[in-house]
Amino acid sequence: MTHTTYDSLSGRTALVTGAASGMGEATARLLAAQGVRVALLARRADRLTDLAAKITADGGQALAVPTDLTDQDSVDAAAERVRTAYGRVDLVVNAAGVMLPNPVTDGRADEWQRMLDTNVTGVLRVIRAFTGDLIATAAAGGTADLVNISSIGAHVPFPNYAVYGATKAALTYLSQSLRTELGPRDVRVTNIEPGLTDSELASHVDNAELSGQLDGMFEALTGLASEDVADLIAYTTSRPRHVNLRQAVLLPTRQA
Repeated sequence: MTHTTYDSLSGRTALVTGAASGMGEATARLLAAQGVRVALLARRADRLTDLAAKITADGGQALAVPTDLTDQDSVDAAAERVRTAYGRVDLVVNAAGVMLPNPVTDGRADEWQRMLDTNVTGVLRVIRAFTGDLIATAAAGGTADLVNISSIGAHVPFPNYAVYGATKAALTYLSQSLRTELGPRDVRVTNIEPGLTDSELASHVDNAELSGQLDGMFEALTGLASEDVADLIAYTTSRPRHVNLRQAVLLPTRQA
């Protein structure tokens, strides 16, 4: 897959969560290819180390930072490590997420908590750790971006995806509200809502019937690739600093 070259990104410093796979990995690869120093955050250290090595071999700069977003101490330690290595971060991509669909009547409170801890509280922990960097960058005249990857499920209901959709609706609202706080300080906030996308999210599903439904949707709709989402993120964050592409819904043509 070929992408437009986004020259204005060169020299920036990005932090990407969920970088071990899917949209996070694709975004880290593309940003690094455009000359961005990329801090890679995820739980799986081996995957991060391999990705950092590949980016470096291709001439980019990447730092593997194994992190558990559900643990505040882990996020704080990651922030310290990133700043020690790279200094201030000016581009944050919240790509980490988990999708565990099941009927609400199943009462799987452990799954609900895991989705809330990662999809909502995990994002808030990252925002808490790096918003100061973004504000300082913007105050110094630089371009500062916060990109949150939500889902079309934030406002289009699907049976058995109620709690997942609720976490993404929270993220979409959070992005909207943060814009009122950070926009006047020249920090851009972008919320991206992909539709059916080929990523590891589908592998989280432990319900055979719902897994089959997803497989059928991919066959019928030809889902997006993670690289499609990464390309949109690179486009969005490479605009002039006074331009905020605030909300983007990205769907396969057959799903639109």
